[in-house]
Parts: sequence; structure tokens; C-alpha cells
Amino acid sequence: MGLTRHDGRCGFSAGAHRFAYHRGMAKGMFEVECPCCQAILKIDPETRAVIAHTVPVKPPAIEDLAAEVAKLKGEGARREELFRKQFEAEKSHGRVLEKKFDELFKRAKENPDQAPPKRDIDFD
Repeated sequence: MGLTRHDGRCGFSAGAHRFAYHRGMAKGMFEVECPCCQAILKIDPETRAVIAHTVPVKPPAIEDLAAEVAKLKGEGARREELFRKQFEAEKSHGRVLEKKFDELFKRAKENPDQAPPKRDIDFD
């Protein structure tokens, strides 16, 4: 006989699991934490049933609604600014690569007998 379901909210049924224990081990009720909802279960070892359970108090997800709304409005402006900066960087990226290529090409023309620099892949 397994433990009975404690309140049905979390979906954990102790009855689905068989517990084997020494009958002389537990003389009085003992407490166990539910693995799903972290409720404290008070279990009677003789009947192997959940006698009581205590649901933990969870803090509210949003304490101050006005502060959260203001924070979200600020996030939109921050995202817009970040996008604008990235867009500008991407527009100038092609020019940067072109200048790097021109510089390396100029070096290669000045020293045609110099070996090209080693790449990471060449070291393997």
C-alpha cells in the first residue's frame, strides 16, 4: 500500500511510488517535502497516508505594477537604441572590411616573396 495523494494540485501521487521502510523506524508522524510543489507533507507511518500538507507561500510575481510598466517602457527605448547602433555598425562593416583588404593587398604587392601569414587552420 502506498501513500495517498496529498491535495491533487501538483500532480504528485505518492501512491504511484512504493516505499519500503522498516516499520520500527518511524514511531510518530514525519514530514516530507513534495518534489513537485515543495509543500510540506505530514505522513503517518502506520497508515502510510498524508495526514496534512502545508503549501509554501510564494511571493507575488509583480509587487508594484506601475514600476513594472515603467520598466517595460524603458526597455523599448533601450532596445531601439541598441538596434540603431547595431544597424549603423553593420552599414559601416563593409567599408571596414574593404579597407582591411586594401591594406593587406598593398602589403602583399610590396613584398611579393614574403610567405602569407599562417592561419589557424594551417597549424593543425
